[in-house]
Amino acid sequence: MANPLILAIDQGTSSTKALLVDENGHVVSRAVAPVTEAQPRPGWVEQSAEELWQSVRQAVAVCVNPALADRVAGVGFSNQRESLVLWERRTGEPLGPLLSWQDQRTAARCHELAATGAAELVRAVTGMPLDPMFSALKARWLLDAYDPDRRRSRAGQLCLGTVDSWLLSRFGGEHVIEVGNASRTQLLDIGTRQWDSRLLELFGVPLEVLPRVVPSCGAFPAVRDLAPLPDGVPVLAVMGDSHAAMFAHAGWRPGVVKATYGTGSSVMAIGDGGRTTGLCRSIAWDIDAPMMCVEGNIRATGRTIAWLSELLGVPAEILLAEAEDADPGGVHFVPAFGGLGAPWWDPDATPVVTGLTLGTRRAELVAAALEAVAFQIEDVVAAADEAVGHVRVLMADGGLTRSTRLMRLQADLSGRVVARSGEHDLSALGVADATGLAAKLWTLDQLEQRPRPADRFEPTLDETERAARKHAWHAAVRRSRPPD
Repeated sequence: MANPLILAIDQGTSSTKALLVDENGHVVSRAVAPVTEAQPRPGWVEQSAEELWQSVRQAVAVCVNPALADRVAGVGFSNQRESLVLWERRTGEPLGPLLSWQDQRTAARCHELAATGAAELVRAVTGMPLDPMFSALKARWLLDAYDPDRRRSRAGQLCLGTVDSWLLSRFGGEHVIEVGNASRTQLLDIGTRQWDSRLLELFGVPLEVLPRVVPSCGAFPAVRDLAPLPDGVPVLAVMGDSHAAMFAHAGWRPGVVKATYGTGSSVMAIGDGGRTTGLCRSIAWDIDAPMMCVEGNIRATGRTIAWLSELLGVPAEILLAEAEDADPGGVHFVPAFGGLGAPWWDPDATPVVTGLTLGTRRAELVAAALEAVAFQIEDVVAAADEAVGHVRVLMADGGLTRSTRLMRLQADLSGRVVARSGEHDLSALGVADATGLAAKLWTLDQLEQRPRPADRFEPTLDETERAARKHAWHAAVRRSRPPD
């Protein structure tokens, strides 16, 4: 194929992005399609699986000029993780909503299982704490709601899958899931990379309803009904969004630690990590061989700014601009919407704002929210120190990194150099890199040498002030958590 192109699709929590990339790794065109979410009850967060699929079709239709469609050598998908869909195998129709990774409706069931001692088994087999964020408890809720006796599941009439599995099902073919996404379900033994029978029994999930686990480069069903692409274009790579962003940083190299600032945030480093307190162990990707990673997940970073925007009725861009030079003035904001993730893993934590006075204005509140993002990231990076050694440089990506104020805060409050990627759509670029590898458009050595421009932010805060501000932050975190 002359001058082949790669199409990378990143299906995220708030939007679907499509990037067309040439054989040199340069972005030829890009498009974005927004997606919505609903909160029908406190703690419940849902999306429409059909809307997600249509957003993919919309983003591709805008991104790919029909004159270039025949040059697309392969497609790659990155996707939001842990979110779960149940659908009819024969018709492809979803049963009920997609339960978002942010959804907390299973928190009570989580406590019940923890009281039985199940958390130790879950951590040992999956590398993750028992928590409502992961897919297993969502699987139980969906099956209890739509197949309570599990008869249809055991008969193979229903399919349960993460977002990658759902989108691939639109193309037909076998029901499959990429191994990195599977490792985030809390149903997979990350050592054997097989569904674990003990966990399936614990969460009430029949094996017959689950997809077959495949490596990050497939085999996957080929494209169908994704105009203007011709049917039959191969899907060559699939990755979870955080894993793809890590790949875009050439994260297979020792010592690379990245933070993705999205709706929530992921701090990730390649390595086994043993049983490091506060972090998860997952499969980052399987390209030739499985690559393990340690990761800390934060529930609300960019979502906190979006919430303030909705609450105050002011666009997020204006709020961030107003907060550029603002001081929080002693205000601390702990955005424990749906509890706290890593390194605390406390689903019972509640949002807290401390230090308010009659003189507090919205600029100070937004500045406190930005500090909360930086403090949460640093809490996880500090835990990563134990797993991968001292983290001197933090690679940063994601939409919220557009805030230079946040990047300066991150460097100051962490006491580390922060390197902000020059490209915001790193999840899409990472899966494009993997897709190009599978298409043999480039080699891993060539990816190693590819320029990755970044802005560097050096810490300027002295250690005494940094320690005092961390102490005040952790005092606010303690207020957000119920007493033991």
